[in-house]
Amino acid sequence: MILRHFILRKLLFISFCCTSITALGQDLVFSQYYNAPIHINPAFAGLSNYPQFTSNYRLQWPGINNVYKTFAISYDQYFKDLNSGIGFTALTDDQGDGTLKTTEFSGIYAYRLRFRKDWQLKFGLEVGYAQSRLDFSKLIFFDQIDPGVGPFNAAGVPFPSGEIQPDNLNNGYLDINFGMLLYNPQFYVGITFDHINGPYSGFLASNSNENYAIPVVLAINAGTQIVLEKDNKGRPRTFISPNILIARQNDFSQINVGAYMQVNQLFGGAWVRHTLSNLDAFIFTAGVDLDYIKIGYSFDLTGSNLGPNTGGSHEIGIILRLKNLEKKESKYNDCFSLFR
Repeated sequence: MILRHFILRKLLFISFCCTSITALGQDLVFSQYYNAPIHINPAFAGLSNYPQFTSNYRLQWPGINNVYKTFAISYDQYFKDLNSGIGFTALTDDQGDGTLKTTEFSGIYAYRLRFRKDWQLKFGLEVGYAQSRLDFSKLIFFDQIDPGVGPFNAAGVPFPSGEIQPDNLNNGYLDINFGMLLYNPQFYVGITFDHINGPYSGFLASNSNENYAIPVVLAINAGTQIVLEKDNKGRPRTFISPNILIARQNDFSQINVGAYMQVNQLFGGAWVRHTLSNLDAFIFTAGVDLDYIKIGYSFDLTGSNLGPNTGGSHEIGIILRLKNLEKKESKYNDCFSLFR
C-alpha cells in the first residue's frame, strides 16, 4: 500500500515526529481494485447503464493489533441522455487502531467521448470532503522512549512527554481528484491525479506551509481482455484479464501486476505487489459472480521484511447490480468485464 509501510514504522517506533503533529498522507489502493474501480480512477464512473453498488472492507496486518481497517461503499451509473456517468463514494479509514481516523464523502462526474468507431475516451472529476481525527493519547514520542525499557513503565503506562497537544484534533478539507480513461474492445489504459488541490490534512495551525499538503498521487492502470467463450447473448463468459497498476506518491511507489480469470460464475486471480525497493506481497483472490451480485475475497501474503507476523491482509469486495432497472439490456463494446 502507498506509504503504509512508512507510516507503520512511525506508529511502531515514534508514532509521529517529535517536533510536529502532521497527519502523514497515505492513500489506500484496494487489492481488489477491480471491485472498486471508481476508487482508483473517477473516469470509471458509469461503466454500466444500471445502478451499481459496491462495498469493500480491508483488514491489513491484523497480527500487529489490527493496524489498518478500511470500509468503503459506492454507487455509480451511466446516463445515456447526459452521455455521462455519475457516482458517489463514502470511505472510512482507521490507522493505528484508532490513532488516526479519516472519513470522506465524494461525488463523481465522468463524461464520455467516442471516436474512430471502437475507441472511447472518458474524463472523470471527483470532488470530496474529508474529516480526519487524531487520538493524541495514543501517540508515542522520542522523549518518552527509555533506551533500556522502551516507552512504557513496569505498569504499562507511557512515560510522560514534553510534546504539547494541538488545540484542534479534527481537520476537514476539500479533496479533488481527476482521471482519464482510454479504451476499446481490446485494451484500456487510465491515468489518475489525486489531491490536485494540495489539501492540508494535519492538525497544526501552520497549514499555510505547502510542505504539509497531501502529496499528489499519480496512478496508471492498464489491461486487456482475452475472451475464450461467450454466452448466447455474445457476452464474455470465460475470459482472462491481465492488468497492471502503477502508483506513485511523493517518493513512494508500488506496482501491482497479475491476471484475473473468470470461468462461468467462478473467478480468481493472482498478483504481485512491489514497491521498487522490496517485494511487498503476493495477492490471491477468488469469488463467485451470480449475475446480480458478485462477491470476492482476497488475501495478501506479506513478502517484505515485516514477515509473517503481520497476519497478511484480508479483503472482501461485493458488487450489487440492479439490472432489473435497466430498460434495455446493454451490449458493451469494451474490455471491462472484470470491473462489472
